Amino acid sequence: MRAVVVTTPGGPDVMEVVDRPTPEPGPGEVLVDVAAGGVNFIDTYHRSGAYPLPAPFVVGSEGAGRVVATGTGVRDVRVGDRVAWAMVPGTGYAEQAVVPADRLVPVPDDVDDETAAAVLLQGMTAQFLTRSTFPVSAGDDVLVHAAAGGVGLLLTQMASAAGARVIGTTSTQDKAALAREAGAAEIVPADADLAAEVRRITGGRGVDVVYDGVGRATFDAGLDCLRPRGMMVLFGAASGPVPPLDPQVLNAKGSLFLTRPSLVHYTAERAELLERAGDVLELVRTGRLAVRIGGRYRLTEARRAHEDLEGRRTTGKLLVLP
Repeated sequence: MRAVVVTTPGGPDVMEVVDRPTPEPGPGEVLVDVAAGGVNFIDTYHRSGAYPLPAPFVVGSEGAGRVVATGTGVRDVRVGDRVAWAMVPGTGYAEQAVVPADRLVPVPDDVDDETAAAVLLQGMTAQFLTRSTFPVSAGDDVLVHAAAGGVGLLLTQMASAAGARVIGTTSTQDKAALAREAGAAEIVPADADLAAEVRRITGGRGVDVVYDGVGRATFDAGLDCLRPRGMMVLFGAASGPVPPLDPQVLNAKGSLFLTRPSLVHYTAERAELLERAGDVLELVRTGRLAVRIGGRYRLTEARRAHEDLEGRRTTGKLLVLP
């Protein structure tokens, strides 16, 4: 069984493809033949040591495939089932993976493996951000940073489908076209005066919510884009962590709300995991949510996947294919 392994944290070059014994599922676990593994920014944090994992470890935490064996006590999953999972470290970039049965979700027959692996984590993220963290409704003005990225394209589709006006930020004209295709009504170039442009677009009012997965490079300007009592939803830090913030700043800028949500806390209970995953996969199955796969990489190309992701040369979702 081949897998991409990190022995010592560092840059993309520390990832190596190694042969490992076929893993065996323990109690409550299943063994899956991995058809596709999702590439996420958190993978780069694990690889670099920013979010340390005990080494050596298999890179990746998301995938889709078919169950080939089950451990004792597993009742709801059977051999032959098509399944997907997210947020299970050590399971993505490999030919086979052992996954806790209670973290698996069923994949509908008419959703293919690559799409399931591409949409689960980022789709559930967009789902909880727009349905629970700040429930978007008709007439809202929404700012989505990196609107052509993996989460950004899904966020834009969900927010616009709810009747919001989406203002997206992008770094290139090609990415702007993708964001508009996903439903963005307005595009602000990443190098523009963001607050001034947003105030112009909204007639000086500001937006109801900012969805920011970029972090350090965009956070301060994003606060200046909010209307009084608007909400800053900081869900990632692709450009680096945001420095500590004096809460008085939120008061001075209009009694703003700030939250730093994580998918793990919005899917902590299995019932909620199944509900959110089922909602996302149903949107995909019925054609109401388009999934853009921006790159496919073999296990031996995992280094390049990370280089492309960190270099912001990608749109949509990247996959590693065993």
